[in-house]
Amino acid sequence: MATSYVVSTIVVCGVAMWLLKVVPFLLVKAVALPQWLLQFLSFVPVAILTAIFVESLLVSRPGQWPGVNWENAVASLPAVVTAILTKSLLAVVVVGVVAMALLRLFGF
Repeated sequence: MATSYVVSTIVVCGVAMWLLKVVPFLLVKAVALPQWLLQFLSFVPVAILTAIFVESLLVSRPGQWPGVNWENAVASLPAVVTAILTKSLLAVVVVGVVAMALLRLFGF
């Protein structure tokens, strides 16, 4: 009883998530969007990546102001410099991963 309920819940959630991700793409292909909306939507990836970046730099503590995750902050410095110089996502990811690996190797 419980197993079939769990499986059906997972399947329904999977179908709902698939529909939420696929239907907008199908609608956008069928309809021409105005230029102002396309320009507005061009900022969405930058906003999402900024939110993820800032969230990884902060540590939440119940009842206190957020603190800084110094390991992530220090590792992000060479990655940010790489982003400014190269504008290559692959280079930024590689430099960030190497910086974090070196920090952990040397016990920061």
